[in-house]
Amino acid sequence: MRILDGAKIKYEVLSYEDDGEHELSRGAAEKTAEKLGIDASRCFKTIVMRSESKKVFVFCQSALHEINLKKARNACGAKEISPVKSEELLALTGYIRGGCSPVGMKKKYETFIDSTALDSDKIYISAGVRGQQLCLNPQDLVKITGAEVCDLILEQEN
Repeated sequence: MRILDGAKIKYEVLSYEDDGEHELSRGAAEKTAEKLGIDASRCFKTIVMRSESKKVFVFCQSALHEINLKKARNACGAKEISPVKSEELLALTGYIRGGCSPVGMKKKYETFIDSTALDSDKIYISAGVRGQQLCLNPQDLVKITGAEVCDLILEQEN
């Protein structure tokens, strides 16, 4: 929040009770959206991945969709990419699983935000701790993170 304040970016903080459900479960971002009474398509999860060359990348993806690994690899130019382990997240980013924000990580990692973020005037991201979300303009998020906007959605097969 200090980073956003310093950049004079407007945001709101929303709080919810953290019950630890997202520790290991899929759909945690959707559950967060439900707790806050917000549209899950506007709630974005932060996924930290590492390439075969050990380079770290950050992806922001709508809670309603899974990330397409092929699209993620193409976006960052990696041959292989996989999520970092939960136990590595704090050392790499300064955040824990369920509270990882694309803003204010320990290092500035190359960041990619799914293009659906630009479909709304406000989106929700983790505030850096479990139980808090930030609501801000997606263009401001792109600006503050230096992110590239691209298609990351895994298309569902019928």
